[in-house]
Amino acid sequence: MRWTIEPTHSSLEFRVRHLGISTVRGKFKVFEGHVDLGDDGSVENVEAVIDVASVDTGVDQRDGHLKSADFFDVENHPTMTFRSSDVEKTGEHEYRVNGELTLRGVTRPVSFTVESTPIVKDPWGNDRTGVTASGKLNRKDWGLTWNQALETGGVLVSDEVKFTLDLSLVPAASEATV
Repeated sequence: MRWTIEPTHSSLEFRVRHLGISTVRGKFKVFEGHVDLGDDGSVENVEAVIDVASVDTGVDQRDGHLKSADFFDVENHPTMTFRSSDVEKTGEHEYRVNGELTLRGVTRPVSFTVESTPIVKDPWGNDRTGVTASGKLNRKDWGLTWNQALETGGVLVSDEVKFTLDLSLVPAASEATV
């Protein structure tokens, strides 16, 4: 059964080390997609499209830099997409999802862990379920190579990007509210 991402109760967040001493967090505010679940509730397929221009780190100047050609280049590459290629069950309600992430016109394989929740009825009688996904990637693999060397060694922005997706899902035909 196909379940769509319900964005008002979902989040796509990332974190990157800055100066090697702190972690900068951000999120994408506009995204859509679906997760196909088997009759037993198992994750079978995942697809998502993210509006990269919706990046939000809480600092307008940094967001503008992330949207520039130094990073996401939203003028030429307005979306990021993910399509799963296979899903491996690793435990009860736990999965390893493999697929392809396209960012800045570059498509590369990625893999991340997913934990699903049981299907529940909300107070309005609608079915809902959810998944939490987490992983990490090297931003340079997608051409996000801008950086600045520090006098004391190291760099301004780490190459490793960690991400967490918390997705609330509703049946594709559903008109669930709230």
